[in-house]
Amino acid sequence: MMEERGVQVRCQRIGCDAIFSDHDNPDSSCLYHPSGPIFHDGIKEWSCCKKRSHDFSLFLQIPGCKRGKHTSEKQVIAPVKKNNVPAPAAPSNDSCSRCRQGFFCSDHGSQAKPVEKPLNVSGDPTSQNKNDVPPKPPKKIVDINEPQICRNQGCGLTFKEKDNHDTACSYHPGPALFHDRMKGWKCCDIHVKEFDEFVTIPPCAKGWHNADPES
Repeated sequence: MMEERGVQVRCQRIGCDAIFSDHDNPDSSCLYHPSGPIFHDGIKEWSCCKKRSHDFSLFLQIPGCKRGKHTSEKQVIAPVKKNNVPAPAAPSNDSCSRCRQGFFCSDHGSQAKPVEKPLNVSGDPTSQNKNDVPPKPPKKIVDINEPQICRNQGCGLTFKEKDNHDTACSYHPGPALFHDRMKGWKCCDIHVKEFDEFVTIPPCAKGWHNADPES
């Protein structure tokens, strides 16, 4: 009498979802994510392999990074919380004569001028028509294999979302400074006279490629 084959079930490891049986489950048959996802500022990232995507459906298609046996036990992995680090406060520039007069200052960066609210017919600055605010464009959905151009300052390379990681991009976090015929970057404190020299200043920071810096 022929021996009955094992019942086929679906693997419960995160990132696998394959069908297997106990009689067909070698040690390296399962490709999965061993640790949980990170959700931060609209980005979805696997904490185990640092692969990420802005789109949730594409994020779920990122292949696993570890091999092992399939399992029918439900995997419970809590999302990893990323701590929000507050941005450093801008240096005080009240004592700088150039800043007080509204000129560009290489020591304190560009000075943002206050924006005056437009007055309506009645002269009330708080009664601005809400319809004057343009709606935000819909978020672009990008395939993880689609070539994109990085818009980070000093990069400009073509990349794919599936190959993106936290050291893929070499760039200047900025800002760029143009002062007294000198051109340079505040982030790495390098200044030159000619524009051709300015564009060849090597980037000083590493990070993720970004095709849409305003998002």
